[in-house]
Amino acid sequence: MNGGNAVSEAEKKRTTVEIYGQQYVIVGNESVEHVRLVASLVNNKMREIGQKNPSLDSTKLAVLTAVNAVNDYLKIKDHLDRLENELKK
Repeated sequence: MNGGNAVSEAEKKRTTVEIYGQQYVIVGNESVEHVRLVASLVNNKMREIGQKNPSLDSTKLAVLTAVNAVNDYLKIKDHLDRLENELKK
């Protein structure tokens, strides 16, 4: 084991989820509940964007969903960084 955090492939959880009408098997260390929550949020965001842009194919819709998710992540990360800097003062 590397660093005490390594998990063997056999120990990883496999969770089947549905996103935008397609089934995916997600393999990882997170709980089934967490993976299902993430899949649900992705599905909801894809449906939201798809309703506003009905002519988009699923690939473009997936890219726009990823762009939205990364944008939200960066905003939250920036906010967290500012809060941490305030605490250090």
